[in-house]
Amino acid sequence: MAICTDLEKDYNLALSHERIVIEHVNRSLKIFRILSSRYRNRRRRYGLRCNLLSAIYNYELTLGSKSENLSS
Repeated sequence: MAICTDLEKDYNLALSHERIVIEHVNRSLKIFRILSSRYRNRRRRYGLRCNLLSAIYNYELTLGSKSENLSS
């Protein structure tokens, strides 16, 4: 078993911080049923629908940041 150096530990820590953000986004997007189960519609429109869901998610993020600014 290899022991990690301080540089490797710092890298792993930074990587884990980035990963957790991405995992939270994935969880939020999987609330939409289209991304959490098998897609059974036309393949041509899958990209469009994913983009629409991403736009909705981004819009919700901006709403959340606006409400945080108002409460401060």
